[in-house]
Amino acid sequence: QGITIVKPIVYGNVARYFGKKREEDGHTHQWTVYVKPYNNEDMSGYVKKVHFKLHESYANQNRVVTKPPYEITETGWGEFEIVIKIYFHDTNERPVTLYHILKLFQSGPDAMLGKNTLVSEFYEEIVFQDPTAFMQHILTTTHPVTSGVWKHETDFEDKKQNSLANIMTGKAIIRERIQELKEGLKLAKETIAKFKAEIEKSKNSPLPNSNISS
Repeated sequence: QGITIVKPIVYGNVARYFGKKREEDGHTHQWTVYVKPYNNEDMSGYVKKVHFKLHESYANQNRVVTKPPYEITETGWGEFEIVIKIYFHDTNERPVTLYHILKLFQSGPDAMLGKNTLVSEFYEEIVFQDPTAFMQHILTTTHPVTSGVWKHETDFEDKKQNSLANIMTGKAIIRERIQELKEGLKLAKETIAKFKAEIEKSKNSPLPNSNISS
């Protein structure tokens, strides 16, 4: 009891623009949606299959991949949400569901544009809380995918540092704004107190004589 095992993963898509609309079907891009380990390890030891649910316009919108690489390559012209479901060898573990918006066009900070290729990928962690003895064994006895360098299109460490820097900058701005508001509130209270004192003073002061002699 009290055992937690975390498996970091990367999921997303790459898309390559054809350069023009394809005449036979109007498609403009080739794309690949994928799930892969963040670290250099073979996920097939604990992943039974990955289910990709595509847009209903595709002939077979439900695609199942049972061995690495866990990816689907298709062509198309539009962006849509892909539902990714990861199943495990131990049926006691519930499937993990991810939602990914297929990106074909540059928009927002999460999409990176290469020469003709766009990348939109994200870091996620699958947390196994108190797995069975069997699941614990297969989670901790994985093998490397490659003996070479294992890297991703996105530098997630750099992205993390940038995010932390942005958070710190945001906090500093908020602190500065709070201080300004506190000073403004203090000034407002002092002004109100001053006006109240003036009003009390005027109430207690005798009215000047206003006799008019004709």
